[in-house]
Amino acid sequence: MFPFTPKHLDQARLYLREAAKLVAYRKDVVSEAILAEVHAEMEALKAAMTTREKGPVETQMQRLDDACRKLQPPLRDGSWRENVEVFVVAISIALGVRTYFVQPFTIPTGSMQPTLNGIISKATEEPAPSVLSRIVNWAVLGRNYFDITAERSETIQAIEEKHRFGISLGPFTYTLIKTDAGTYSASVPSAALSSDKRCTPGRKVNPGDVIARGYTDTGDHVLVDKFTYHFLRPTQGNVFVFNTAGIPTRENVYNPGAPSQFYIKRLAAIAEDHLKIDPPTLYRNGQPAPETPFQKVMAGTLKDPVNGYCGYSNGPERGSFPLLGNPKATFDVPAHCFFALGDNSYHSSDSRDWGPVPEANVVGRGLMVYWPFSKHWGAVR
Repeated sequence: MFPFTPKHLDQARLYLREAAKLVAYRKDVVSEAILAEVHAEMEALKAAMTTREKGPVETQMQRLDDACRKLQPPLRDGSWRENVEVFVVAISIALGVRTYFVQPFTIPTGSMQPTLNGIISKATEEPAPSVLSRIVNWAVLGRNYFDITAERSETIQAIEEKHRFGISLGPFTYTLIKTDAGTYSASVPSAALSSDKRCTPGRKVNPGDVIARGYTDTGDHVLVDKFTYHFLRPTQGNVFVFNTAGIPTRENVYNPGAPSQFYIKRLAAIAEDHLKIDPPTLYRNGQPAPETPFQKVMAGTLKDPVNGYCGYSNGPERGSFPLLGNPKATFDVPAHCFFALGDNSYHSSDSRDWGPVPEANVVGRGLMVYWPFSKHWGAVR
């Protein structure tokens, strides 16, 4: 503060100045005794400063600091407040990141297989493994086991999926198997049990008979990059996520007014692209789509898959879609729209079914699979 002034004297002057400000701020709400104590310590510090000795000055600064603490309002539940503040800040940061940068998304269906997995279920003859193995398999593969045997002679009547707290996410979804004599519960979606032909309404079982046994693997959990598309245009070949607001998907047609869904597909074409599908080939502007992801899909056919890919189709195995529904049909993508296709072409409801995706519906680009730690873990391609 002053040239050649010892540091402890500069600090002492700062203590006095801040103490005077605090007294002026709090003098109307504290007792006269506390004010008198602070004033006394301030005078004592001034006296110590005249000696210019470091020890007495630092001792008196500490005494003044202790006296000034009595001017502060009492902090009740200080540690609790600090924890709440940390929690609120952490939540705020997480929400900000989710809103503007990346967002987690779960693959719900098999429309992008084998590139990305939806929920996959398999019936087995063997009982579930040990508890430790189940815990490891859940942590690594997202695998849940179901193993239900009949307790009495009874007949399966119905299978009903339920959601705890109204939340339709994996951990909150379970299925009730109702019989004419009771009810069994399995902590898996109803689709998992449909893979087991033993769990069929109308089937009669005896005590000890297996009603359902197997496992279900959770869909791939993907981080979606919501930031890049603010600067770069989506391009053909991207795996992208969009909401279905205003798109005549089956959910929107059968349940109008319900919240929009989030879909993940591959961006096959942009505005003004000219499309045709002659199985197994996707033609864009008169040429087979050149990007590597499309080449992988087109490498196989329904009768001769290559690495799980069966080529592009005009519709399901026994049917056709409204758009590109036969090898001669063509489609020109309108302005400000994208054409979305699933890699699992014979089992994907996509733009062939309900039309192009408006540009405003795009959420972001599929960035990486962060869980489970299967062969799909890592960057989405």
